[in-house]
Amino acid sequence: MIRDIVIVRQPFSVCVPVNHKVTLSVRAEGTGKLNYQWFTQDEKVVCGGTQADLAIRPTKTQLYVCRVNDHFCNCVFSEWVKVKVMDIDKSVLPEHWQDALHIAVNPKPQTVQQGADFSLCCVAFGIPTPQYQWYRNGQALLGMTGDTLQVDCAADEHAGTYLCSVSNVVQERWTEAVDVKVVQTAHLPPAAPTATDKVALLIGNLNYSHHPSLMAPIMDVHELANLLRQLGFRVVSLLDLTREEMLAAIERFTQLLDRGVYGLFYYAGHGYEYAGRNYLVAVDAPQPYRRENCVCVQRVMLGMQERQTALSVILLDTCRKWYNQDHIPSTIMPLKPCGNTVYGYATCEDAEAFEVQDGGKSTGIFTKYLNKHILRSNKVTHVLERVSEDLGVDPLIAGRQAVEIKHTLKEPRSLTDPVRTTGHTQELRLRDICWRQANELPEKKRLKFPCGVEVEVSFSALFSNVLVAFATVKNVSPRTQDCTVVLSSTPTMEDIFSGPDRSQGMDSLLFEKSVNPDCTIRLCALQRLRESLVIKVDLHYTHTDSKLRLTESQRVDTGKPLVASCKLYRSKSHAVTDRKHGGASAQSMGNISSGKPTLRQTVAGPGRPFTRKAECAAKVPATRSNEPEENDEDELRDSVF
Repeated sequence: MIRDIVIVRQPFSVCVPVNHKVTLSVRAEGTGKLNYQWFTQDEKVVCGGTQADLAIRPTKTQLYVCRVNDHFCNCVFSEWVKVKVMDIDKSVLPEHWQDALHIAVNPKPQTVQQGADFSLCCVAFGIPTPQYQWYRNGQALLGMTGDTLQVDCAADEHAGTYLCSVSNVVQERWTEAVDVKVVQTAHLPPAAPTATDKVALLIGNLNYSHHPSLMAPIMDVHELANLLRQLGFRVVSLLDLTREEMLAAIERFTQLLDRGVYGLFYYAGHGYEYAGRNYLVAVDAPQPYRRENCVCVQRVMLGMQERQTALSVILLDTCRKWYNQDHIPSTIMPLKPCGNTVYGYATCEDAEAFEVQDGGKSTGIFTKYLNKHILRSNKVTHVLERVSEDLGVDPLIAGRQAVEIKHTLKEPRSLTDPVRTTGHTQELRLRDICWRQANELPEKKRLKFPCGVEVEVSFSALFSNVLVAFATVKNVSPRTQDCTVVLSSTPTMEDIFSGPDRSQGMDSLLFEKSVNPDCTIRLCALQRLRESLVIKVDLHYTHTDSKLRLTESQRVDTGKPLVASCKLYRSKSHAVTDRKHGGASAQSMGNISSGKPTLRQTVAGPGRPFTRKAECAAKVPATRSNEPEENDEDELRDSVF
């Protein structure tokens, strides 16, 4: 029986640069051997087009069709397809471009007279051919589905922000957003600024190997992170980083930025200033340290500028005392003048920043007022001005600390500006995957022990590199009584909260009122984890018949949770620093005590240009030198950084 010829896969249209190699394909089924012949729209036979696949290097736009016939005089034609050829400078294409969707020409912003005509153009290559949909102010324009948007007789309603969606069955991309202004007597108010995404990196350094430890960064980073999440920011918060880890974290942070993104960088810890450069002191910096032991803030701003963010904000809760006047300043230079950048300094040049005891917890006084105002919908600089005003009347630091604001803000941008969800491009999806990688928690586990007891192990993140594991006895067995749970980890991870001056206020970070676990363990410095983190669960119980105290154990492999998966590894040269860095190893804490800690003194001395820790002790005389001075520890009642 002779079957009809059936085309099972039609060729599809493409849009390519001139002379780019293209293959058109058709697939058909029938009886016996099938023959193929390709034709152009003017019914010309394509030379060499006698196969199912037609490879060509087109020089002009043409239509193509394929005829398929068998030896029984049956034939069928494929659908017509267009090979659209754009004679455009290939330098706008990525190197080794093959077939991925690529926007070669973006629309340009325009200012037009009322009643005049204007057009916006978009050129995109792709296999299959891209489809277009134009938007104005986030709304799709009906019927505007060509590569050129033509508007005749511009009126008020034609002013706004335009962008175009370019897509095929494989991908979707969006052009840059451009503004079209219609000049008229009464100007329409400008469209409210929006962000394409919001990303924040928060670093708090407190446990220094060779310098006095701090207290405030724990609470400051934690509370600021929660507030930024309310504003729609993707937040990565990290504690106690070496220089190598800081550089790696900053590099990952800048990779999350892009055109239209709001980027925010916050640092709390020791720092100093020299020759107009601000330096952040890593926890492994030696004594005395040099710029090569620290991270230059200008490096962060340069990375943000290179990513062409819509708003770049750097907030520094650190001292700016001049230090080591003989050393050579960083040679890192920003790009040419760039708008919409904001610096918020906790203090002015050659001055100190302070932390105080505030309601039973340590807080940087700058961050205290920053957190008070950051949710306001005012322009970023106005928010910082409110912080400056409140700090200026605080009696604890009157005449000692004053906020300094530097900016090139050219638009009324606010941290509360909405994220424009229209146009979730491939870049946005990749950024989402990368950000989630640093915030992925292990799944909750329900463990059943041979004795019949069930224990639930769950997890939460205090910071992006601090994991808390909770163990709760859910079901007991008739054969068991007096059940207790002890948690430990392999490898053993340090607990930066376990020192005598670290526990105050930590309970509020760990539990909601409804949570009452039987045991917890804090696992810090996850950025140094090179292998899977395994939680060992030891169940201790008394056997009801023998009255013997017995132990059963199970293990939970958590993989590489939170920022551990990002591999912010330090260099091997930091191994010695690690041993000195110390901190208690992570051990079971049971129900964590909330007793008031005993605060330690920081003895003043030369060469210590740092953000000081809070002191509630007797006055300690300061050693004077040419290096930045130490304040008397009780001058501010609750003391200083």
